Amino acid sequence: MRTAAADPPEPERTTQLRLGAESEPGQAGAVGKPDAAVVRDALGVGVAVGLSGFAFGVTSAGSGLSVLQTCALSLLVFTGASQFALVGALAAGGNPLTAAAGAFFLGVRNAFYGLRLSQLLALPRVVRPFAAHWVIDETSAVALAQPTRRSVRLGFTVTGLTLYVLWNLTTLLGALGASAIGDTGAWGLDAAGPAVFLALLAPMLKSTTERAVAGLAVLLGLGLLPVLPAGVPVLVAALAAPAVLYVEGRRRATASNAPQGEDR
Repeated sequence: MRTAAADPPEPERTTQLRLGAESEPGQAGAVGKPDAAVVRDALGVGVAVGLSGFAFGVTSAGSGLSVLQTCALSLLVFTGASQFALVGALAAGGNPLTAAAGAFFLGVRNAFYGLRLSQLLALPRVVRPFAAHWVIDETSAVALAQPTRRSVRLGFTVTGLTLYVLWNLTTLLGALGASAIGDTGAWGLDAAGPAVFLALLAPMLKSTTERAVAGLAVLLGLGLLPVLPAGVPVLVAALAAPAVLYVEGRRRATASNAPQGEDR
């Protein structure tokens, strides 16, 4: 026998259905976030990180790239850590192929972001190639923090648009002003890219395994820097992930196979 409490009143049920339609599949009932709050957060990230494109423009021009080459990197590559890795290796006299390989491996992480974002955004096929160009650390961080599909799309779009415009504009300004600044090493601008990347990465390191991977990668990268050609330490540091995961897997296997004490 059904009671009056079996189903929510009609207005309440309508609200639930509306919220469920905005939520990601499997998260029906998620409470939406005000658009103004999403835009505010997205603009904050986009402006803060976009301004660091000036440091990239200066560093790239200081490494010997032309203004056109520098701007092309920001327009076509558009992933800050990879861009800094490339020009940093070139500035240190590294082989262009090695420098490009290091930048490529840093950029591979964006493909994993894309796997998750493709489900959350659920964009039409014709839009996906354009949206893929904006799949980077910052847009992913803002989008993944949103509770509903509407706010995911809004956060991703506002962050991507703001960051893309500002990053490319400040890249151009930095490349044009590099000659006036002089020695970029004296200003320490080459450290801006790694600093921004570490600031974004640090809050994501929540588990012991993640911290171990990051710590080992730092040790490998810095330890091999004096003995290997520029760009190669970045490639070697990528081995930290499989190494830590292998040790973690062996530890868990040993723990699971350990004899259990008998109940007394």
